[in-house]
Amino acid sequence: MPDARASVHPRWAVPGGVVRLEGTDLPLQAGGPPRVHVGGVQARVQSASPSRARLVVPALDDDGWLPVQVEPGAIAAGDLLVARPVATGLHQVDSPAYDGLGRLYVTHSGSRGVKVPVPLYRVHADGAREPLAIDLPNPTSMALGPDGGMFVSSRFEGKVYRLAENDSVEVYASDLGVPTGLAFSRDGVLFVGDRSGSILRVTRGREVDVFATLPASVAAFHLALGPDDCLYVSAPTLSAHDAIYRITPDRLVDTVYDGFGRPQGLAFDGDGVLYVAEALAGASGIYRLDVSSPAPVPELVVATPVVVGLAMDPVQGLVIASNDTVWKLHAPVSAAATRPLLP
Repeated sequence: MPDARASVHPRWAVPGGVVRLEGTDLPLQAGGPPRVHVGGVQARVQSASPSRARLVVPALDDDGWLPVQVEPGAIAAGDLLVARPVATGLHQVDSPAYDGLGRLYVTHSGSRGVKVPVPLYRVHADGAREPLAIDLPNPTSMALGPDGGMFVSSRFEGKVYRLAENDSVEVYASDLGVPTGLAFSRDGVLFVGDRSGSILRVTRGREVDVFATLPASVAAFHLALGPDDCLYVSAPTLSAHDAIYRITPDRLVDTVYDGFGRPQGLAFDGDGVLYVAEALAGASGIYRLDVSSPAPVPELVVATPVVVGLAMDPVQGLVIASNDTVWKLHAPVSAAATRPLLP
């Protein structure tokens, strides 16, 4: 098959994610799909034609850049960057978060109203997972504060806690409804997403007011501060399509993009590009969205089976969270900014 060619898209994936092969003269066997191997392990092919195939990334012992090969014919389809798990047995409701020392915080949130013995874990750079047995029910969303403390919302109690360097916790703000998403402005104001439909503002003096109003969410609000000092919000509803909202410092609300099915966690890279965790079954993955464009078009950059959140690794790559597992993609970043260099 001298004319057969293939390439894999997207080129980043979590095991269980669905990627596609695009090419010419892909080999079909007696009307059946070709055999595709990722890192030497055969993948399940969902559908195939001479020009396109969809396959599920198999569970692998290896991670990093792995070759994709199509048989028969030993057709090289390039390399796929496969993530590795860094923490399992979790209960994530929103994105994980890094502190100023490069340590990753993940949650075991538990059912609403149930206190678990270890609600937070801290994952060090060497992969060691440190349990934090603190009194913090239903940890939901996290954000690193300007003072270096980790701030954590409790959706059951309607509070936001501050985790200090000595791992003690204090209530930072209360009476916040069902607080989910958290984000800080550059001047230290904390924004809290009350999933009943309010974006709350907590001043440095800890006074709370309603900053903006959005449609209520059936799951959680997810917040991220953009380089334009606007607040970006996802709020999954029961609608067939959900939006990414932008709220200006003057409280003006507009829709950036309304074509996602169930957008959840949000994170900006160092170049100001927004990454969105799309949780809609059949289309789940991490999408890149240039919010500076007047008509942004999302680009799938990481294929995932299930996803609720993500965070940019301050050193290299990014982490991706499902409900119970956090994965890491060891992708290089640019020298000038915390941005994964996409293929």
